[in-house]
Amino acid sequence: MSIKTPLGRVLGLGSAKDGTDHWWSQRVTAVSNLLLGLWFAFAMIQMPGFEYLDVMRFLAAPWNGVLMSLLCASLAYHSYLGVQVVLEDYVHTPAVKVTALMASRFAHLVIAFASIYAILRIGLDS
Repeated sequence: MSIKTPLGRVLGLGSAKDGTDHWWSQRVTAVSNLLLGLWFAFAMIQMPGFEYLDVMRFLAAPWNGVLMSLLCASLAYHSYLGVQVVLEDYVHTPAVKVTALMASRFAHLVIAFASIYAILRIGLDS
């Protein structure tokens, strides 16, 4: 336990200078998720059925594949930003925090690349 005041602990440390960028990234991905989510909902309503071949044909269409890839990338990045804030705010042990942030980034990258790879694979094989 330190006898320093909270102000004394932070004086001289400066700011991280990335709070505004993080905030804007969250808002931009939220808007893109909204727009792409509306496109996805409208596309699902228009789909004749949800059979395997129907979905394959849907993803094989060039614009559908591109928009679905953008949706996956935007969702993964938005999720990463949210998890990062939670980890930075509520994990207090430095080693655990760094490990959790690295694991979160790795997991989100794997999910994003795997989903985009699957969409490309479907689009290119059809």
